Amino acid sequence: MDISELYQIYQKHPVITTDSRDCPEGSIFLALKGASFDGNKFAAMALEKGCAYAIVDEKEYAQEGNERFILVEDCLTTFKELAREHRRHFNIPVVGITGTNGKTTTKELVSAVLGEKYNVMFTQGNFNNDVGVPKTLFRLAPEHEIAVVEMGASHPGDIKKLVEYVEPTCGMITNVGRAHLQGFGSFEGVKKTKGELYDFLAASDALVFINADNEHLMEMADQRNINRLITYGKDENCDVWGEVISCAPFLKFRWRTESFDWHEVQTHLIGSYNIDNMLAAITIGLHFDVKPQQIDHALGNYIPSNNRSQLEETAHNKLVVDAYNANPSSMAAAIENFRVMDVPNKMAILGQMGELGEVSHEEHKKVVDQLQAAGLENVWLVGNEFQNIPCQYRKFHDVEEVKAAIKEAQPHDHYILIKGSNSVKLFQLPELL
Repeated sequence: MDISELYQIYQKHPVITTDSRDCPEGSIFLALKGASFDGNKFAAMALEKGCAYAIVDEKEYAQEGNERFILVEDCLTTFKELAREHRRHFNIPVVGITGTNGKTTTKELVSAVLGEKYNVMFTQGNFNNDVGVPKTLFRLAPEHEIAVVEMGASHPGDIKKLVEYVEPTCGMITNVGRAHLQGFGSFEGVKKTKGELYDFLAASDALVFINADNEHLMEMADQRNINRLITYGKDENCDVWGEVISCAPFLKFRWRTESFDWHEVQTHLIGSYNIDNMLAAITIGLHFDVKPQQIDHALGNYIPSNNRSQLEETAHNKLVVDAYNANPSSMAAAIENFRVMDVPNKMAILGQMGELGEVSHEEHKKVVDQLQAAGLENVWLVGNEFQNIPCQYRKFHDVEEVKAAIKEAQPHDHYILIKGSNSVKLFQLPELL
């Protein structure tokens, strides 16, 4: 059975589930595999629970003579090809977004801005991998007028695979930095992989939105002879430019173009680095004819979630929480922003960064050096990667030791930066502080 035939079945049963515990009546069960599970084993159960069909890729689980079992070569590939077939039924703009840092926040801001004028379908949470992206595409419905799709990567070729299914009509890379180096092999590997979005857009002569302040991105665009560029940055030579007004602690900034005078926006985001994400959203919004006043409204009313750039006020302290992800570039940005924040009694709890391979020690030492240069004194470092770096800061092996320290001596009246990779589990701390 080819994809077009399979899609006809999907059109009659337009719900795909990959979880045998959730089987809506008349849906299609697709048997994905993971490190510790094999969906094929649950296919028969899914049919019993109400699924109309079960797509499997192991012959022993396809009951002979039962047409409700559909045997394919590989379920994940079929899932992605079906998603692409579905996406091709929608002749709407599709904005593709990737990058080392800021892609989820940028996706949220872009979607908020476009949502002022259009019915937008956008990636929920961080569903940005080879399972999450197809799930996102299947959410496309006739009422949608534009789509914003986030794509993540941790290995070479990841973005190439995703763009081939998303088929973006325009897109942007937020930035490139030293992250997932174990997977990419080097910073050049990061640039090559993220640049696969540019490869696709260049091949289709599609529009690229680009941060002109970022020399790496400009070089990557130049290498691919991308001609259709709309630029943003802090320089007035950009199509859209802006500047930080203050961070006390929330980002306040202003922006303008040749056609529009200065617009001032007070945001609910922590971090001066978020001006890049704001300018990206403004640039994309203007391209799609969203009015400046609507853009300002969207950005001023956006409130972050998912442990990204949040300010939490507890009974004892004010917390700057960014505990979802950490890599050298995002850590450096968070520390620099915390340095310039005009607030008293600063304290930082920083967790180690993962997947840095042989440069891990070097990169963690840079963090300590930056903390010292910033004059931050009250710092707690969490994780084994910090243990062998000489400094005066308190060190903890894991989050449980931090919890014990908080219980022993509760900090009061501090502004506390909490930043670390998700694996360090610093997101467990805010409720204790």
